[in-house]
Amino acid sequence: MSAAAVIDQLRRSFGPDALLTGEADRDARSHDTWPVTTVWAKLGRHPHRPDAIVRAASVADVVEALRIGAETSTPVTAWGLGSSVTGQPLPVAGGIVLDLAGLVSEPELDELDRTVSVAAGVRGSDLEAWLDERGLTLNHSPQSLGRSTVGGWIATRATGQFSSRYGGIEDLVVGYQVVLADGTVADLGQRPRAAMGPDLKEFFLGSEGTLGVVTHVTLKVFARPERRIVEAFTLPSLHAGLDVMREVTQAGLRPFLVRFYDIDEAAHAVPDSPVTAPVLFLGHEGLAGVATAEHAAATAIVTAHGGASMGAAPVDAWMARRYDFSSVENLLAEPGGYAETVEVANVWSRIGPMYTELKEQLAPLAEEVLGHFSHVYDQGSSLYMILRGHADDDETALARLEEIWARAMKVVVTHDGEISHHHGGGLARQPWVRESLGTGYPVLSRVKDALDPDHLLNPGKLGFGARP
Repeated sequence: MSAAAVIDQLRRSFGPDALLTGEADRDARSHDTWPVTTVWAKLGRHPHRPDAIVRAASVADVVEALRIGAETSTPVTAWGLGSSVTGQPLPVAGGIVLDLAGLVSEPELDELDRTVSVAAGVRGSDLEAWLDERGLTLNHSPQSLGRSTVGGWIATRATGQFSSRYGGIEDLVVGYQVVLADGTVADLGQRPRAAMGPDLKEFFLGSEGTLGVVTHVTLKVFARPERRIVEAFTLPSLHAGLDVMREVTQAGLRPFLVRFYDIDEAAHAVPDSPVTAPVLFLGHEGLAGVATAEHAAATAIVTAHGGASMGAAPVDAWMARRYDFSSVENLLAEPGGYAETVEVANVWSRIGPMYTELKEQLAPLAEEVLGHFSHVYDQGSSLYMILRGHADDDETALARLEEIWARAMKVVVTHDGEISHHHGGGLARQPWVRESLGTGYPVLSRVKDALDPDHLLNPGKLGFGARP
């Protein structure tokens, strides 16, 4: 069916405020905050423009938009607040963008079970502020907290800066509602754990809108900690810092904050002090006695590896600015300016060599190649690479960004690492999805074929294209 015919059908179901077809609105949904798409916008390019935008205000709106998409064989791509940094919500096959930012509700708090339930379009910072007034917190703190929705966290398998203690969204979500490609509404979750088959909510975590559209979410909430202790340390080498992170985690300690900066990024992490060594940020919280004991035990491990305290001030300063993304945005706004963040992960035995090769391969492509390790696990850690540079013009900057992704992904796959830890695949990692998932990819393909047999939901992501 032609785009015009689809729009006519949408117009019969949605009013003028809910259906947008203007060029400016369509252009706005053809770019997220991935640096590549930011440069596209600077160059006046809109390669992934939808035909229409439906602004959903209810679950019924979501069901109706998906019904029309299925009936007319029109792709439907879910959109939250457009804060993805990998091109996840971009409608590469055109069609309908289902804008969920208006799908909001007053939070419903269950104080006894310690959960909160909200519609999927609620902004993360709005929910956190609402809980803060009641002495509670999500303990989910992505840098995009003020730019992302709770439904987006599910779709992208998001994690936050305190995940080393509280886990990623997969650990914090209790249940959610999802609408399938054919309009079926399903409520998924367990109370609090079940042995009746697999945990079905896992199917949609990180599915990037390719399997269904999340409409309502129930999350854990936590009381504010009685005590919080933070401290920064210098370490004599990168190897020493990685050993500290591994030993702290494998000892059963669960710091809420673990961030280890290489020498290059340490200068940015502690900007007011001359730093000539890698720097570790460490923090513990909870009941006063427990937090104090855990921090003392972790500090002993740091000291045993040659660590020296810098006090709490560097961590306090970072905590105050941790949602600020302006340095990257300001650089991208400059003619020829470019910046990229590539987050990956690996086990302890391979993450050091992978980091070393990433630094070597990426060094020719940027003026600065910075690295830090965070989000630690018993078996390994994430690694976050930040690249900053200037090119002669925006075309050259775009080519540089594309080369950064090609080189970085090749290195990670070679070291048998995870090509994404928390930003997700989107368009940035689309060429490497199948190689990354290996023999697991046919399993994912079968799930896709079962839930979205016509491949209408967000085609062009997770290795899936539109049906021929």
